[in-house]
Amino acid sequence: MQTLLTRLYQYQKERFPLLVHLPLISAFSFSAIGYSRALRNVSGFIPVTDFIVCVFTNITLFFMLRVADEHKDKEEDARYRSYLPVPRGLVSLKEIRYTTYLLFIVATTINLLFYPALLPLYLAILLYLLLMRYEFFVRAWLKQHQVAYILSHMFIIPIVDIYASSFDWKLNGADASVGLLYFFAVSYLNGLIMELGRKMRVEETEEYGVVSYTKLWGSRAAPAIWLCILLVDTAVAWLALQHAHYGWESFIILIVVAIITALPAVFFINRPARARAKGIEIMSLLWTLAMYLLLGGIPLLLRLVNDNI
Repeated sequence: MQTLLTRLYQYQKERFPLLVHLPLISAFSFSAIGYSRALRNVSGFIPVTDFIVCVFTNITLFFMLRVADEHKDKEEDARYRSYLPVPRGLVSLKEIRYTTYLLFIVATTINLLFYPALLPLYLAILLYLLLMRYEFFVRAWLKQHQVAYILSHMFIIPIVDIYASSFDWKLNGADASVGLLYFFAVSYLNGLIMELGRKMRVEETEEYGVVSYTKLWGSRAAPAIWLCILLVDTAVAWLALQHAHYGWESFIILIVVAIITALPAVFFINRPARARAKGIEIMSLLWTLAMYLLLGGIPLLLRLVNDNI
């Protein structure tokens, strides 16, 4: 019989792969801090221990969101997706719930003892997670209005962003720059791109009872909507680059990455294919990572290198 740790390891590989989430959430946190520092025009970086706590807390929060979804969707998963870890019996809801409790206690204790100034923001995230867990107490309505469901749930990303950036401005006794709103907007749109991008299907891979956007809107409209969001995200990212006074190279990189990212969706509209649907999902992830690196990550790294030369 497999040990609990072995089963939890397999669970994370399937439902919360750390090889994907750890780099993405680290880049997300690093970028939020880096963009905040760029707007404040300050050199250097926050203490490494602060950054580690920021990343750990954010990973814990998103894992809590994953486990909350497992509980919300348990009946539908058991009925339509019995191959998933929980319905097939790899782990129980109780086991992943208690794992979440443990991570939550550790993250909350650290924030309570060492980062009391950030507690209002931390509590705001927990409150929104709680509302999401219970579908804002309008579950039936949200299930019938998928667009409202997506738009409401994606707000968790900029809320977590505010918390991450506060490790710079809040802990240094500064006011949050208005320019951070551009970054938060990019994060929100990134979330939409990833959500839509991972649920594009061709007809033969559609699953009965499982939501996909190609099933909801059609094989042409769904990638077209995804492309429109990508276009808006590119425009907002452009404004974010301008507000931070980044060099012309950043704008060229933004346009090139946007064009490359759009290609699988353009090809999918022309001729839907399984590989092209997977390409949209992969490019959604790479786009999100690229935006975080472009807006805050790489500029911060370059400043750190220049400061040490």
